[in-house]
Amino acid sequence: MSFAELGLSEPILRAVIENGYTIPTPIQKQAIPAVLKGGDLLAGAQTGTGKTAGFTLPILQRLSTIAPKPGTRAKSVRTLILTPTRELAAQVEESVRTYGKYLKLKSGVIFGGVGIHPQIKLLSAGLDILVATPGRLLDHMEQGTIDLSKVEILVLDEADRMLDMGFIRDIRKVLAALPKQRQNLLFSATFSDEIKALADGLLNAPEMIEVAKRNSTVEVIAQKIYPVDRDRKHPLLAHLIKAHNWSQVLVFTRTKHGANKLVEQLARDDITAMAIHGNKSQTARTRALGDFKAGELQVLVATDIAARGIDIDQLPHVVNYDLPNVPEDYVHRIGRTGRAGATGEAVSLVCVDEHQMLKDIEKLIRQTVPREVVPGFEPDPNARAQPIQLRSAAHGRQGGNRSGQTPGAAPRSAAPRPSGPRPAAPAGRRQGGGGGSGNRGR
Repeated sequence: MSFAELGLSEPILRAVIENGYTIPTPIQKQAIPAVLKGGDLLAGAQTGTGKTAGFTLPILQRLSTIAPKPGTRAKSVRTLILTPTRELAAQVEESVRTYGKYLKLKSGVIFGGVGIHPQIKLLSAGLDILVATPGRLLDHMEQGTIDLSKVEILVLDEADRMLDMGFIRDIRKVLAALPKQRQNLLFSATFSDEIKALADGLLNAPEMIEVAKRNSTVEVIAQKIYPVDRDRKHPLLAHLIKAHNWSQVLVFTRTKHGANKLVEQLARDDITAMAIHGNKSQTARTRALGDFKAGELQVLVATDIAARGIDIDQLPHVVNYDLPNVPEDYVHRIGRTGRAGATGEAVSLVCVDEHQMLKDIEKLIRQTVPREVVPGFEPDPNARAQPIQLRSAAHGRQGGNRSGQTPGAAPRSAAPRPSGPRPAAPAGRRQGGGGGSGNRGR
């Protein structure tokens, strides 16, 4: 099946083809016709499945062929797309601009972390498509700088992560401002009880689709465990980067403080590295991600939440400096490599404190990850596990858990990126918007 067979208009097909795509991914094959019908949709799809084009393409089609509601005026929005993080918001709006290149539609993106006044100007003339994070959207609602009474289509992207991050109250406030008659599209990597409850209250007789086997790891990803003492992780990481001449490495840490500390340590080893997390300014995050994508930065250190929206072709190396609190996040992390048919390597530096975490991960993925002890970095066989302080993103509680215990949090999963369309940098920007996380203060 080709994109031409999905009922998309010539201007949209031209933009898709210009970006080198002719065959839709599984989620696109199912989601595009479903959205074009005009009904509600509940879709299970992970990052890397091509889901963004799965809803942006048919939305562009509908908006370009259906006249706006009567009374559409300044500050009004026809389609509202909510995302959990600033990076994802920016990438989704970039996708809208890329595939809407030949359409007379106006789009924009708003999120926190930057000045609000350029966004007020952006919204003042009205938009066909607005991508937003919840917190900044509420700021505009409270200031009366946006009108949501004419919204025709609502998209909740990565709804499970939005619930993880505590956005449910913000989402309910937004829903209360929307017209009752509208099309609702909910995309989630998992279908937890919270997601099902949200869907039940939001969707009207939705079509349900789900693609990619959940909790599966990609066959083209070579996984490896390096046992090491907790205080030798940094020297081992530096050794691996230099010994194997790794040039582009995405490293995950458990905390913001850990990310900052690791960047400082790597700098002393003459390894260029930058960190992205919630405490970093939007400018710093954008610069770090841009330098990393361009190959000018050797190592990007990220926390799980900050890494949402990072989408890089042929990323060769992912390192779990700290194992994730939630086993499903391991699958999501390593799924960032080995995409589009490329091979990738995912390594984890595991100390005695994380042995239970590793057992939980291997139980989830139903395989034992190969171990390799690096000469000179042999772990102390007599070392005893120490408790790891884990923070529940969903509830904001701090708790001391015995080694490897996982606090309550919604599961995550990932899938390889098939060969469907994904955002490509357009030549020019029709509509601007600030950047940042709607997650106020996070």
